[in-house]
Amino acid sequence: MRTPSVRAALAGPGAASPAPSPPPAPSALRGALPAPALRRLATARPRLALALAWLCALTCAALDVWCVAVAGPDATGLRLLPVAAACALLVPLAVLRPRAALAVLLAVSFTTVVRADSAMKSLPGPVPSPGTQAWQLACVHGAGCALLLCVIAHRSPAVWTLGAGLVSFAVQLGAATYYRPGSLPVTGAFLALVTVTAGVLGRAARERRAHAEALRAAATERAVVDERLRIARELHDMVAHSIGVIAIQAGVGRRVLTSRPEEARSALAAVEEHSRETLAGLRRVLGALRGTDTDPGPAPALAGLPALLARTRAAGLRAELVREGRRALPGDVDSAAYRIVQEALTNVLRHSTARVCQVRLAFGPQALRVEITDAGPARRAGQAVGFGLAGMRERAALLGGELRAGPRPEGGFEVVARLPVEVGRE
Repeated sequence: MRTPSVRAALAGPGAASPAPSPPPAPSALRGALPAPALRRLATARPRLALALAWLCALTCAALDVWCVAVAGPDATGLRLLPVAAACALLVPLAVLRPRAALAVLLAVSFTTVVRADSAMKSLPGPVPSPGTQAWQLACVHGAGCALLLCVIAHRSPAVWTLGAGLVSFAVQLGAATYYRPGSLPVTGAFLALVTVTAGVLGRAARERRAHAEALRAAATERAVVDERLRIARELHDMVAHSIGVIAIQAGVGRRVLTSRPEEARSALAAVEEHSRETLAGLRRVLGALRGTDTDPGPAPALAGLPALLARTRAAGLRAELVREGRRALPGDVDSAAYRIVQEALTNVLRHSTARVCQVRLAFGPQALRVEITDAGPARRAGQAVGFGLAGMRERAALLGGELRAGPRPEGGFEVVARLPVEVGRE
């Protein structure tokens, strides 16, 4: 079954466009908002969603500064949990504008660390303990900055990622002069490692996403090409046979129009019948291609061989059918065998002077063997090579089989195809 994207690519620019859909959400929103209500809001009212995100971010900044000011310098550990919880209010802005969210978090981090510096000055020794308030605040905000850097690297170009990383590193290193003034080299190395790691992880996720999109695009393109080849084979098999028979019957009718009117009338009736069948087949194929015909009809199968041979005999070629064995076949093998026989008979009508040909079907336990042979020479040399033999080989190859075609040592031409049948696929 064709996917909508494949169908649209096949239909071309002249095809009718589907009904317009609502405007999509910004790329940063798709799949990122967990709540359906927020996702609907961001899709329908993007400006309102952005305003609410900024309101949440400013509320986060005010709550962090207020919590530190009210709690005092002795509030550490779990007593700083409201500060960490307030950082969750940055999530909406991080989804919509991750660089703006990083700027807000860096400003809050620097402000709260400097505000907690009064406790640092009263502690003995050059390096404060990890249990101090400013140290813990810097760790909480540093973890948030690292997550935001991952998001920025995932969504933004490399230049923006580099700039955001440098600003984040500089601000956090500047804050470290307050809470760890005696170990700036170690703190700087640690911050650099965290910043680089966050950027690398984000870029890796971005590259994986780009690679997945490229694979999907390539798969869609391959599907379009395969569908076009399939339609081209169907049109060739359907039209070439019918047009060949029509041309022969029209020639017969023209020659006997005055001498044998009844035979000319029969030839014209056959021309009319084949023309109507061909037109109906073309309408089905084009309707399926445009998406207006959801039922293109059953695929041709070997059960239709008697009717095909009857039309071939009416065109002046006596075709005989020989069956060796009988078994149920998978649908794709059944259809391919019918199309191969149809194309081979068309080639006999168009390119050979033979009046008799034989179609042999040998049903084996593992494969179906199809042979079409005739004993007549070619009509004339130097005819243009068409796509019939190539199409038959493609059909056989798609099923894992093989097809050979060429002159017979005793004269004439033969087409031999072997189509494997997997056990259990009947």
